[in-house]
Order: sequence, then structure tokens, then C-alpha cells
Amino acid sequence: MPPLPPLDVDLVAFDTATQALTPIAPGREARMYVCGITPYDATHIGHAATYVVFDTIHRFWRATGRDVTYVQNVTDIDDPLLERAARDGVDWQQLAAFEIQRFRDDMVALRVLPPTHLVGAVETVGDAAARVAQIRDAGAAYEVDGDLYFAASAAARFGGVSHLPAEDMIAISAERGGDPERPGKANPVDPLLWQAPREGHPSWDSPLGPGRPGWHIECATIALDLLGPGFDLQGGGRDLIFPHHEMSAAQGEVLEGWPFARHYVHSPMVSYDGEKMSKSLGNLVFVSQLRESGVDPMAVRLAILAQSYREDWPWTPQLLAQAGARLDAWRDALSQPTGPSSVDAVQALAQALGSDLDTPAALEVVDSWVEEQRLRGGDDPGGPGLMSRAIDAFLGVA
Repeated sequence: MPPLPPLDVDLVAFDTATQALTPIAPGREARMYVCGITPYDATHIGHAATYVVFDTIHRFWRATGRDVTYVQNVTDIDDPLLERAARDGVDWQQLAAFEIQRFRDDMVALRVLPPTHLVGAVETVGDAAARVAQIRDAGAAYEVDGDLYFAASAAARFGGVSHLPAEDMIAISAERGGDPERPGKANPVDPLLWQAPREGHPSWDSPLGPGRPGWHIECATIALDLLGPGFDLQGGGRDLIFPHHEMSAAQGEVLEGWPFARHYVHSPMVSYDGEKMSKSLGNLVFVSQLRESGVDPMAVRLAILAQSYREDWPWTPQLLAQAGARLDAWRDALSQPTGPSSVDAVQALAQALGSDLDTPAALEVVDSWVEEQRLRGGDDPGGPGLMSRAIDAFLGVA
């Protein structure tokens, strides 16, 4: 992070839980948890969009003088990973390690600042088992054929993140890894806390018996252990609102009280050729393939930043071409030995990002300075340097 003049700007963003623009003002210290990848395939533009959005929040806090503790997990044990490994005839751990490294390489290329802690679910199985036991001992778990389920009704504020009616919760749960039709469950949406051993699947010994933790308790465990309850921001893609973030919040409430997280911000879904970009549909644009074809990763980042985090958007070759042209114009203007003063522009850039993370407006601030440089130039020898540092610090573009 390059040095900048002091900037007294706070972040206001759309909070999914309150359904309103909300000040996310952590004081001088900020704590953020963002859900990471399940490493069974390469990083696509949808992933990149999510991590660039939260990298922009990370950068904003750091550029405005905050100390940030940023935790991100990797779901390196899950059914999709095991299924892909079995399909391809490879060891699931080797597949996970390969894809995690490819993800990290893509994030470095996109200049996404690393989190303070990047934690694999496999690393925390013992801790998650202890949390499951804590929930069970609190009377918030029950057994179905050897598996332990979380009783969502045990959390008084269950539903306060997604605000979904029960019938929608059931339908979405079925789409996103739940098992609402399983006989014996108290509530169709109750999620697995601890899964008993399955043939051909890895399991771990624990005081609960052999098995492995469910998806939601893994994230709840990592967040509570490394950030503590009431951390400032839970982030991730919009498809995680329910059941994942709802269930993590409910389990966190039973474990450590309310709130699990003070605020919830979600990134949009990215489509391609008219469909949401997803592995199941096979309509993916991979960051690694773009890089290998000679695309400048900074153009990819600018293409993402040109979109609002509040709305789903389509990836197109035209979008990438526009970002490349913008990048060329910026670099040309910033390579000059002098230019217009950039003090006011840097303040405007910070204000745009603080105002609902308005990255399109922030890019327009830079565009205006670049256009002034092109048309009239300037005699401030520090103008291009300060603007370059601000673009680096706030937007992550070199």
C-alpha cells in the first residue's frame, strides 16, 4: 500500500441484513470475514469479481488509516471437490492443493491483497468438532441416522440475514447443498453439523465419533476463533446469503451470542451469454486462461471495477476491450513528468468509494483527471505521482 495524505472518510454500504445503506465504521480497527473458494476448478470471472469487491473494501480501510484483520477460508473438503476428484481419477488433496495455488496465482496477478489469515477447512476439523459439541450441549442439535443436525429454531434471530419466507428457504436449500426432504429432520432447512462417515469419503476422529463437519459450522468456527463475535463485516457472493450466511449467523448466535457479524455485504453474480456464470452450466471465463492468452490482469480488474457491486452484470469481450483502452489512457497520462494537481481528485476518489463503494464513480474521477492531463496538461510535478499512488492504494491498479 503506497503512502497517501490523511483521508478522513468512512464507508457506507448496502447491508443485506438491514436492507439499507448503513455506515460500516469500524473505528481504527476493522475485522472482515469473506467466504473463499471450494478448490475443485479454476478461478473464473465470477470468483474474481467477488474477491476484487472485498479487496476494494480492504484497500479502502487501509488507505484511510485502519488496521484490518481479514480472514478468508478455503473449503478444501466438500462433496463437489470429492466428486470432481473421483471423476478425474485424482487424489482429492492433490486436486485441492493444485487449485488453491492456481487461485492464489490469479489473485496475485489481479493484485488482490492477501488476507491476514487464509485457512483451509481441513486445518480446523478439530476446532469445528469442538464447536459442534458446544452446540449439541446447548440443546441446539439432534441426530438423524448418525448425523448431527443444527436446529435453526434454537437461534432466536434466525432469518434475520436473508429475510426469506419458509417456502423460499426450503427451495433454495435444496438447490444449494441442503437436504430438506430427508426424513427425520425437525425442520426441512436444518443443516448438517457433523456428518457420519460415508463410504469412500475422508473422515476424522473426534469426541463426536468419526466424521467431518458441515459447511456452515466450518466458517462459523474459523470466524469466531480468529475474529471473535460481532466482527465488522461478513462478505461473499450473493448466492451465499442463504443458506450459508444465514446458518453461520444462527450457529454463531448459539455459540457466542448475537451478532455473529455486525454487517453483511454481498457481491453480484456475473453472467455470460445470458446465463449466470457457474461451474454447473459450464459457461465459465477463467482468469488463468485470460492471463495465458496475454490479457493484462489490470484490464480484467478495471473491467470488474467498472461495475456496481449492487447489481448482477454480464461479462463480455467488449467490456474487457473498454477496460484495456481505459488502462492505456491512464498509463499514458500518468507517465508524464508533470500534470494537473491531483489533491482534490484523490479526495473525490476516496469519497466515491466511501459512498456505497461506488467504483464506477471512482473510475470516472480518474478519467476526468486523465482527460485534463490530455487536453491541458499541468505544471505540478507531484500530480501524476500522487494520482498513481491513489489508484494503486484504492483501486489496486498498477
